[in-house]
Amino acid sequence: MMGNTYIKSKASILLIYTGGTIGMIENHETGALESFNFQHLKDNMPELKKLGYAVSTYQFDPPVDSSDMGPDGWKKIVEIISANYHLYDGFVVLHGTDTMSYTASALSFMLENLGKPVILTGSQLPIGVLRTDGKENLITAIEIAAAQENGVPIVPEVCIFFESTLLMGNRTRKINADNFNAFRSYNYPALATAGVHIRYDVQQIYRPVLPKPLRVHYEMDRNIAILKIFPGMSSQVIESILTIPGLKGVVMETFGSGNAPRKEWFLKMLKEAVDRGIVIVNITQCVGGSVEMHRYDTGKQLLEAGVVSGYDSTTESAVTKLMYLFGQGMSTEEVKEHLSCSLIGEVTIPDK
Repeated sequence: MMGNTYIKSKASILLIYTGGTIGMIENHETGALESFNFQHLKDNMPELKKLGYAVSTYQFDPPVDSSDMGPDGWKKIVEIISANYHLYDGFVVLHGTDTMSYTASALSFMLENLGKPVILTGSQLPIGVLRTDGKENLITAIEIAAAQENGVPIVPEVCIFFESTLLMGNRTRKINADNFNAFRSYNYPALATAGVHIRYDVQQIYRPVLPKPLRVHYEMDRNIAILKIFPGMSSQVIESILTIPGLKGVVMETFGSGNAPRKEWFLKMLKEAVDRGIVIVNITQCVGGSVEMHRYDTGKQLLEAGVVSGYDSTTESAVTKLMYLFGQGMSTEEVKEHLSCSLIGEVTIPDK
């Protein structure tokens, strides 16, 4: 439902509340956090009136806990942005922190040719709590979504703003459940830092060479699995994942720079899965760094089995990229071709 417009002036921002801690209140009887009607945002945040922007709100009804967020929720966010794209200068999506990086990654693929800011934010404490981090996150996210230079948005991409730092959305991962500094981008520098001033690193911000009309995609194929390699894995575990009916893609989290066991049965299972048309993407379990399958013999054997490099992709980005590519009806070979390039800045492809 559309909410109130607080102030008409300067840039116009659509604030989309999907759910999450930022919009919760504590039940005084049970002590549990519960969602409240986000129309009451202005009661908790009179600061919005001082920003000087036209801020409208849209609330998911009912709100969605981020643990339940997935392709259906992503589609709804895309529909809202698409329907209002020409009415607003920027969009702020309030979202639970647990799956925020998945949503940011998915939106970066689903909103093709995006030319306006879509800034995701949230908080570790509800906005009505005295020590909340939500107010600063929300106010700054709105400022970033409204920021323009010579009439052009400064950050025309999907990002996460959290605890004074703006990060490219499809490069992020949640790294802390307790601290206010909950997100990190290990393989890509911050796009902006907010102190006394918001300082943008314009060289790192993704910009299309030629601006094109927004093109939205709604179909995300859910036939994807994650296979995390660990010492002592049994063949039954590997087989149970690789033989899932309808499986199309696997994000395989390996050791170091893309290494995995060299056991004959393991490599045989991978090759058989690849031969059946399953795309297996190799990404590292390390929080930083990139897969280099040519570096060690273990990695080379994965290449020979038909495993594809995911370079420095996060798990969140690799999963949603596979969902997106298969959702477009691409063949196995077409998906592999698209995995070997950066669609929207999500991976760094080394010079060959």
